[in-house]
Amino acid sequence: MVDEQPQTTRLLRVRFAVLLVFVTALISFVTGLAAIGFESLDLQLRLSDSVPQAVTDTVSFTAVLTGFLLLVTVYLLRHRYEAGWYAALLLLPLSALQGVLLVSAYSLPLVVLSLAALPGLYFNRSAFDREEWLTTSQQAALGALVGSLAYGTAGSWFLREEFSQGSITAPIDALYFAVVTASTVGYGDVTPVPGSIVARLFTLSYLVVGIASFTVALGTLLGPALEARFARALGTMTDSTLELLDDHVIVVGFSDLTEPIVSELDRNDVPFVVITRHPERATALRERGVDVYTGDPSSEEPLHAVGIERAQALITATEDDAQDALAVLTARELNPDIRIVAAASDASNQRKLKRAGADTVISPAVLGGHLLALSASGGTDAEQIAARVLRE
Repeated sequence: MVDEQPQTTRLLRVRFAVLLVFVTALISFVTGLAAIGFESLDLQLRLSDSVPQAVTDTVSFTAVLTGFLLLVTVYLLRHRYEAGWYAALLLLPLSALQGVLLVSAYSLPLVVLSLAALPGLYFNRSAFDREEWLTTSQQAALGALVGSLAYGTAGSWFLREEFSQGSITAPIDALYFAVVTASTVGYGDVTPVPGSIVARLFTLSYLVVGIASFTVALGTLLGPALEARFARALGTMTDSTLELLDDHVIVVGFSDLTEPIVSELDRNDVPFVVITRHPERATALRERGVDVYTGDPSSEEPLHAVGIERAQALITATEDDAQDALAVLTARELNPDIRIVAAASDASNQRKLKRAGADTVISPAVLGGHLLALSASGGTDAEQIAARVLRE
């Protein structure tokens, strides 16, 4: 009997930790906006003598930025990325510090939640084990974007005397110029002085480099996310909560035969996912709140997608013994330690499924025949019959 309670408890702990980070992100965002929008948030709590006004004003803006970065971190955490775990450990203390520097009644929840989310993430470190969260092309696009911003910032800073007087007086002004120029916003408040050939040539070169890097980065970084969203809407991907599944059961196929299996797993709160090649069945299952993936279960990609490396068991019952055998072979190759249970539509295929790698093979027809015969003869030793079926 699988020890289900610890698995369910662990999954709930991880989800609760991610939820705390999400709430912290929202509060950081709202607190920063409130501090920007109101002249005073002190409510007799601000330590005006200890925290300079310039620091408070700066923190108000950075709190909004931190909230946005925490929302990105939540996305990474929901998909089990290791980078999200490290980012959260960096941003949560920063968020708490920003709440302390604001020192207002509105910032107290930010401090409390930021610190409360840390233990949950720290003690669930093993749940976030996915290392590669960006492809090579995405890493290259991100590097190009960062490099172009560095070029624009450094160039405008060193040529600050060639721009309109007083427009670039600090590195942050140079970064501001780089961002608004590359993003094509172009407010026009930072411009080369008339007659400055060097500044104009630099600006022209940066326009080409910056706009190109922004365009490529947006397409490369956001394109896969949009494609994934459309894929899920069409029933070809699982819900994002599947990324948090651990020690779960994979059910291959969905039919009248597997319906009781799904109902039993759901009733006992066992985490599971269904793989089916029929989009209409996937849609029906998703409407019931069942995690489902549409694909060929005999292929490696669907099994990888549902986390076969982390699964505790696989049940295959497609009502096609050949399909079941292929699914068993693939699953056994991808995870030699997983427990595999197969249903044989034809009793003569039980040994074949065993040789394919199934730990247990059950023929519903044989099982039903034995139980019917037992019931008709008035026998009551059901455990003996079940043991006999499993041996066969």
